[in-house]
Amino acid sequence: MKRKKMIIGATIVVVLALIYWLSSGGTSDSQSILVAAKKGDFKITVTTSGELEAKSSLKIYGPQGLQQVGIWRVNIEDIIPDGTLVDSGQYVARLDMSEISNKIKDKETELEKLETQVTKTRIDTSIEMRAARDELLNMRYSVEEKKIILEQSKYEPPATIRQNEIAFEKAERALEQAVKNYQLKLQKNRASMQDVTASYDQAKRQLESFVEVRNQFTITAPERGMLIYRRNWDGKKMGVGAQISGWDNVVATLPDLSKMITKTYVNEIDISKVKVNQKVDISIDAFPDKKLSGVVTEVANIGEQLSGASAKVFEVTIAVNEFDSILRPAMTTKNVIITAVIPNQLYIPIEAIHNSDSITWVATGKKRRQVLIGETNENEIVIRKGLKEGEQVYLTLPTGAEKWPIEKIEE
Repeated sequence: MKRKKMIIGATIVVVLALIYWLSSGGTSDSQSILVAAKKGDFKITVTTSGELEAKSSLKIYGPQGLQQVGIWRVNIEDIIPDGTLVDSGQYVARLDMSEISNKIKDKETELEKLETQVTKTRIDTSIEMRAARDELLNMRYSVEEKKIILEQSKYEPPATIRQNEIAFEKAERALEQAVKNYQLKLQKNRASMQDVTASYDQAKRQLESFVEVRNQFTITAPERGMLIYRRNWDGKKMGVGAQISGWDNVVATLPDLSKMITKTYVNEIDISKVKVNQKVDISIDAFPDKKLSGVVTEVANIGEQLSGASAKVFEVTIAVNEFDSILRPAMTTKNVIITAVIPNQLYIPIEAIHNSDSITWVATGKKRRQVLIGETNENEIVIRKGLKEGEQVYLTLPTGAEKWPIEKIEE
């Protein structure tokens, strides 16, 4: 019972102390943080977020010749998970075969019809030419017969001889005309045969092309590596259900992880500070303790409007100097681009700077001291006059510091 009363009493004391602390604003002089003015190289930086990707990648292509077979887009029906390690020749993805299969069926039907037409044309041509040859043979017999009659009529009256001569000449002319007609008919039938045969051969080649393209709808890895999904124009990963086109048939990539880059976007306000060859401090969100270095390799000349952004941004490419097996494409990076380094400068955190009545000051001791400021970066500011190295200033103002006297800089 006594122990219980002690616990209750202690709880009441804690609660009363908490109430007092909150009512006093939750701060006191003893809780105000002091920081010392530092001297050294002052770095002016631009900090951005980016995304890792391989400097170079091996593209895994879909079927070649989609446009030649009249297919403009095809869906990815199945694909292994993003980031999977694959060996050369290993299954990667399968594309939807519906359209190509229908085209193959239609072409097979067309080929059967053309094959029938070729056979029919060959038979019709054979029958027609056989009849023409028989007719020529009969006409040759007729010419010989008329010639014999003419020879035998040499003792006949002149009128009879003349009639036989005319009959013989007519038979010769008919034979000559029949020979010419035979040649024309032969050429015509050959052309018809060539025409239907050419149509059949063309359809056969098209069918073979369709089958060859269909055989490429199962995608395998060309080399060993880590499979990374390709991204659409809108940044979405091309997984199951995504489409590839006949003129851009990349299904996925195998990045070279030994050389990485990070792509980031810099606001138009800061882009004038960023130049090629500037050094960059890089950290990985997934591994906060991992520190890397890099260098700016490309700065876009034209800005763009990203979705959800109010201002234009410029793409900046940063090469990562180090190789680390933990690095993976699409990891988020924090990039501190060092745009300038000013040597031998005195600086303090920006939070320690205050303004009132057009005077810039810091709180130190029990007074406010005027300071002249210079360049700033995202966290710190240069002090040109008013402080010395090692002097301490308040990072958060103590209670009542706004009423402390101001010590102005002597001119």
